[in-house]
Amino acid sequence: MTAPAGRSDGCAASVLARSLRERGIDRVFALCGGHVMPIWMRLHEEGIRIVDVRDERAAVHMAQAHAELSGSLGVALVTAGPGVTNAMTGLANAQVARAPVLVLSGCPPRPQENRGALQDLAHAALVAPLTRYARTVREADLVLQELDEAIARAFGEGGEPGPVFLDFPTDTLLDEVSPAVREAFVPAPARGSIFPDPAAIARAVDVLWSARRPLVLAGRGARAAREPLLRLLDRLGAPYLDTGESRGLVPEEHPSVVAAMRGTVMGEADVLLTVGRRLDFQLAYGSPAVFGDARFVRIADAPSELRDNRRGAVEVYATPAVALDAIVSAAGERTPAADREWARSRRAAHLERAARLLDSMRDAPSGSDGLMHPNRLLAALRETLPKDAIVVADGGDFLSFARVALAPSTWLDPGSLGCIGVGVPFGIAAALAFPDRPSIVVTGDGAFGFNAIEIDTAVRHGARVLFVVANNGAWGIEVRDQQQTFGKIVGTRLQFADHAAMARAFGLHAERVERAEELVPAIERAMARRPALLDVLVTPEAASADSRSGLARVPRLQALAAWDEAERRWRGQ
Repeated sequence: MTAPAGRSDGCAASVLARSLRERGIDRVFALCGGHVMPIWMRLHEEGIRIVDVRDERAAVHMAQAHAELSGSLGVALVTAGPGVTNAMTGLANAQVARAPVLVLSGCPPRPQENRGALQDLAHAALVAPLTRYARTVREADLVLQELDEAIARAFGEGGEPGPVFLDFPTDTLLDEVSPAVREAFVPAPARGSIFPDPAAIARAVDVLWSARRPLVLAGRGARAAREPLLRLLDRLGAPYLDTGESRGLVPEEHPSVVAAMRGTVMGEADVLLTVGRRLDFQLAYGSPAVFGDARFVRIADAPSELRDNRRGAVEVYATPAVALDAIVSAAGERTPAADREWARSRRAAHLERAARLLDSMRDAPSGSDGLMHPNRLLAALRETLPKDAIVVADGGDFLSFARVALAPSTWLDPGSLGCIGVGVPFGIAAALAFPDRPSIVVTGDGAFGFNAIEIDTAVRHGARVLFVVANNGAWGIEVRDQQQTFGKIVGTRLQFADHAAMARAFGLHAERVERAEELVPAIERAMARRPALLDVLVTPEAASADSRSGLARVPRLQALAAWDEAERRWRGQ
C-alpha cells in the first residue's frame, strides 16, 4: 500500500502497525484520541480492523476476552491521560486473569514532557503494578525491540503471562525507524512448549496411580490441554471439577464430572491434581479445613499456579498439555489404584443432584411481588441455548445463580478480581471473534449498567450477541416527604429501569419480559435477531447461596483459621 502524501512507511507508527499485522493481529479495540492518531491511521492502512468503543475500560475488557477465547494476543489502543487511567481496571482484571493483552497508548512530544502539556502523565509508572511489562518508548529505533519484548512477556516469557503496556511520544511515532534496524530485526519465535523433568513425571505417576481417591481440578492453564486432560481422566478414573477459568472444558456428559458434589469430593480426595490453577480464595487457599491431609500434584507453566499457598508433593513446571501426555505415557499399562466405586457413586450423586436442581429451577416460586425467580430465567436459557453457545455471566448475586445453573461449552465471568461490568464487552468480543457461534451475556442489571453504553458498539460493529438482563430493580429511588422543609427521606422504592427501551434507542431488537411463560418465545425471537436484548423482570426477594452466607465469608474465614492452626502445628509452635 502506498503511503499517503507526507507520510512515511518507515515511521515508527507504520512499523508498529505493520509488525502487528505480520504477527497475525487482525483487530484492535480502541478509543480515538490525538496522542494515538498516528497509530490509529497506520492500523487502518494496514487493514487491521479497529473496533471503536465508548470507554477505554471496555476496550481492554474486549481485548482480554479475545485473548482468552482465541488463545492469541488481545490488543487495545487508548489515548493519553484519562484514556490510560480509564483503562486501568481492564489492565487489573487481565493481570489477575493472566491474560495476554497488549495495551498501546501515546503521550505528549518529547520537548513538552513535564511542562504541563495536555494529558501529560507518567503512564508507565501508573500501570507498572498492573502489568508484566510497561515502557515509554522514546526512540523510534527501539519500537520493534520493545514490541517484541512486550509480547513475549504477555505470553509468560520470564514469569507469568498477563497484560503489557507500551506508549510513545507523538513525535517518536512520526520519526523514521532506520532502514538498518528494520532490515536486521527478526522477531523472537513464539513461546514453545515447556517440557517436564522426567523425574517429576515419574513421581507424579507414582502419587496419582497409587491414590485411592484422586481428584482432578483444572484452571486457566488447562484450556489448551483438553484432549490430554480427557485421556488422563479416562486412564486414571478420577472425578473431575472445573473452575470458572476452565468451565466447559470437560463436557457434562463425561463420567468424571462431579460438579454438584464439589464440597464432598474435595473433602474426601486423598490426592489432588491441579492443572494450571491457583489455590486462591475460590479453593479456600488449599486449606486443610477443606482438603484435609490430601497430597497435591501440581502442573503449571506459570509459577503462581504451581506453588501458591499449598505446595505439592510433586510440582511439574511444564506446558500442561505436554505434562499430561507425558504422565499418561509414563503410566503405560500400570493399573491405577483408584476406587472406581467411589468415583461412580459420586458421579451418580452428581447426576441426581443436577436433575433435582434443574427441576427446582423450572419450578422456582415467584416472589410475593409476583415476579419470577431468577432460576426460572436460567432454566429457560439452559433448555433453549445451543450447546456450542459462548456464555458470559456477570453480576453479583445473579452470577451466583448462573454459575450453578448453566453448563455451557465455553464460559467467561468476572474472575477472581470480581470485576463486575465485564459482561457486555466480553460478549461483544466473543461475538466478533466467533461469528458462527451464539454469544450470550447473562447479567444482573447492576453489572449491566457499568458498560451498558457498549451496546452501541455491538450495533455499529454487527456483533451478533444476545444480552439477557436479570432486572430486579435493585437500584432504589429515595422517597421524600415533601411536607418537610428539606424533603425528609421516608424510604425507598425499587426502580425497574427500562433497559429494553434503551436498547431499542440504539437499534437493537429488545423486549421486556415479565412472565415466565413468555421466556422461551422471547429468547427464540431474540436469538434470531441478534444483536438483541431481553430485559427480564425478576424478584428482588431471591437470595443466592453466596448472599445467604455473606458471600461465603464465614466458611472462608474458618478455612483460613484452620490453615493457620495447621501451619502452627507443622512449625511446632
